[in-house]
Amino acid sequence: MSSSNVDNVNVQSQDLLPTPAEIKEKLPLDPKAYETVVEGRQVVQNILDGRDHRLMVVVGPCSIHDIDAAKEYARKLKALHDELQDTLYIVMRVYFEKPRTTTGWKGFINDPRLDDSFHIEEGLYGARELLLYLADLGLPTGTEALDPITPQYISDLVTWTAIGARTAESQTHREMASGLSTPVGFKNGTDGSLQVAVNALRSASTPHNFLGINQQGQCAVIRTRGNNYGHVVLRGGNQPNYDSVSVALAEKELDDAGLRTQLVVDCSHSNSNKDPALQPLVLENITNQIIEGNRSIVGVMVESHLGWGNQKLGDDPSALEYGVSITDPCIDWSTTERVLRDAADKLRDALPGRIR
Repeated sequence: MSSSNVDNVNVQSQDLLPTPAEIKEKLPLDPKAYETVVEGRQVVQNILDGRDHRLMVVVGPCSIHDIDAAKEYARKLKALHDELQDTLYIVMRVYFEKPRTTTGWKGFINDPRLDDSFHIEEGLYGARELLLYLADLGLPTGTEALDPITPQYISDLVTWTAIGARTAESQTHREMASGLSTPVGFKNGTDGSLQVAVNALRSASTPHNFLGINQQGQCAVIRTRGNNYGHVVLRGGNQPNYDSVSVALAEKELDDAGLRTQLVVDCSHSNSNKDPALQPLVLENITNQIIEGNRSIVGVMVESHLGWGNQKLGDDPSALEYGVSITDPCIDWSTTERVLRDAADKLRDALPGRIR
């Protein structure tokens, strides 16, 4: 009797990866990076607790595909982070994994060479190396947790985590979020429904027991205590949901569920119809809501890169334009500087009054 007819029928091969411990041994968390991560997480927790008046701004490329361009962007963003830190707490968006409705490039960790060669080991090393660079730079980072194995390799370098609209309903991702060491933002459903995120917040705040891997790469039962820093990210759906009426309805739904009324608004995705030119208008609207007395909006997300818009990933990655997104379109750097400085100027006097 052969097991070949029942085991791995549709599996072509299995390639062993280095364990999280092995990769961390080669790229260890150094004292400066540790300081950045610990301080960043505490600041975000303080913002969520209403003890820090600043507005969290998660800004950066839709996805990381070029490490050199990401580092150049980060150096510019760090200067802006320092300049505006009295009013805005800027966190760099560093997304290595991309969910796909059908097919397409799945992100840097999955396919770092952009050619369907899927050198995942290379992607894990590259992702960790970039996060270390950013943490040593003193720049906090935010990412999306998509694959439940990946956080064991890189989460010690992350300040804030998002669970996307496609996965907020997933039991696996809710369990994972319950054990993450960072605050976690759950996006509303792709149709705009907030109930998905509300249920996710409830689930992630409670203890869970589930299958995962430990630092030695062994299968393990992960037992969590629950994450008390979950919150909702409004990203739009069938229509935008950043306006004051949508925000008020979200506040009511959270309050009715006995949850804290804390919201992060994504200026991109369905809130801008994926048109980068609309992102500054969404941010301006959010700024005005806060000036007019809103107390629930604790953060915003902006998709931004060195260059404007996006480009298609063709058969020749070397032909790509430097600093331009290969996934969703982004605003460029000059626009990023302008809109964030403008928001900081307008909010400088309004935000301190929101301290609880």
